[in-house]
Amino acid sequence: MSVALAAPSAASVDRLRADDAPLALQAALVVGTALLTGLLAQFELRVYLWEVPLTLQSIAVYGAGLFLGWRTGALAMLLYLALGLVLPMYAGGGSGLDHLLGASVGYLVGFPLVAVVAGLVTERSRGAGRSVLGLLAGSVVLFTCGVAGLYVVADYSWAEAAVNGWLKFVPWDLTKIALVTSLYAAARRATA
Repeated sequence: MSVALAAPSAASVDRLRADDAPLALQAALVVGTALLTGLLAQFELRVYLWEVPLTLQSIAVYGAGLFLGWRTGALAMLLYLALGLVLPMYAGGGSGLDHLLGASVGYLVGFPLVAVVAGLVTERSRGAGRSVLGLLAGSVVLFTCGVAGLYVVADYSWAEAAVNGWLKFVPWDLTKIALVTSLYAAARRATA
């Protein structure tokens, strides 16, 4: 007797995004991604005169939409925000409503939206080009929310908010987008 295994039609990593994925798997992915986001938020670089620190947490935010899809990714980001209200999950070990509503409020509130946009853009096609497009679209959402938050909370003009909340971050963000896209492509190849 011989057993033949057929190659899967889609990469196993793509099944993480499926609406019919087991509920226990989806729950584990939501919790794990929320915790990973909190962990990566602790890697921060404070730059003199910058309201918002450079962190690694947007790697998890982008990955949430790309790896998990828009629904599960957004749930993971909402859980991250909720956990940060009571646990030191925000950048630099911050927590609580005061931290949530500080200078980073726009970025934080944008996290679930980024996961939705990145997940929707890559829902039908998951190639490298579409992945980059999805994460760039997510980046636009992230920085639009971030700039608006700085305008409101830090009392910046729109021009100051754009420079301090977006332009300074572009090289750093493009590097993170390239990293997440590469990780996703590698995961798809490894599980195909």
